[in-house]
Amino acid sequence: MSEPQQADPQQSQPQQSGTPQSGTPQSGTPQNPEKDPADWTTGDEPMTGPQQSYLSTLAQEAGVEVPEGLNKADASKLIDELQTKTGRGK
Repeated sequence: MSEPQQADPQQSQPQQSGTPQSGTPQSGTPQNPEKDPADWTTGDEPMTGPQQSYLSTLAQEAGVEVPEGLNKADASKLIDELQTKTGRGK
């Protein structure tokens, strides 16, 4: 006896043209508006590993030092500043 064939999940769901796969509206309005880092409930926690890594990369390109002991909110603000300075990101 042979095993039943399983449907290919990519073939079972037709693509609709004009609809982003992520489910975000096409109006250009962000689903999650940015919140000021000063208003973050976890902004005073130590910066995350990804923040530290990205800051290190940006700081190297900008020729600056990253201060030690940054919290999440301050790291986010510095990332924004260095992205502007280096032309990365936004």
